[in-house]
Amino acid sequence: MFFLQVDEEISLKLIEKRDAQLLFQLTEYSRDHLRNWLGWVDYSRTLKDTKNFIKLALQKYADHTDLVTLIWYRGIPAGSLALYDIKWNNFSGNIGYWLGKDFEGKGVMTRSCNAMVEYAFGTLGLNRLELKAALDNKRSRSVAERLGFRQEGELRQAEWLYDHFVDVAVYGMVAGDWPEK
Repeated sequence: MFFLQVDEEISLKLIEKRDAQLLFQLTEYSRDHLRNWLGWVDYSRTLKDTKNFIKLALQKYADHTDLVTLIWYRGIPAGSLALYDIKWNNFSGNIGYWLGKDFEGKGVMTRSCNAMVEYAFGTLGLNRLELKAALDNKRSRSVAERLGFRQEGELRQAEWLYDHFVDVAVYGMVAGDWPEK
């Protein structure tokens, strides 16, 4: 089972079936907040939907293509951070994340992503990571920029958010650019 202690306040733990109720409650509590930027929120309406997501995430973990973690902040679930769509033949993967509405502005995501990037480059030996965020999602984009990801482009109308398309910024980093190396 994957577990990573980020610092004295934060840890990342592989999402498990027993986390379903906690994850669903966090999603439900932050639903309107998350819906501003995440297209999956309306597809996660019930505890059963969350359980199905966890089942799929665990299968992808077993297949070595995804690592979906629950972010624990001061002993309570704060959000999720994933290293996903790992392409071992290209030594590449993607980073995706979200935080519950009460956990923003505390550095939780930047510290968590810093640890995940270090794990991806240092432990897994990946060479390239990508991160995508809606152009207008300043908080998400600032996490990428604080970590040293470079904006490599913009994808026009790349995501459908319920009733409109949004443009997406694409960020990338290669292992040689990682400041921890």
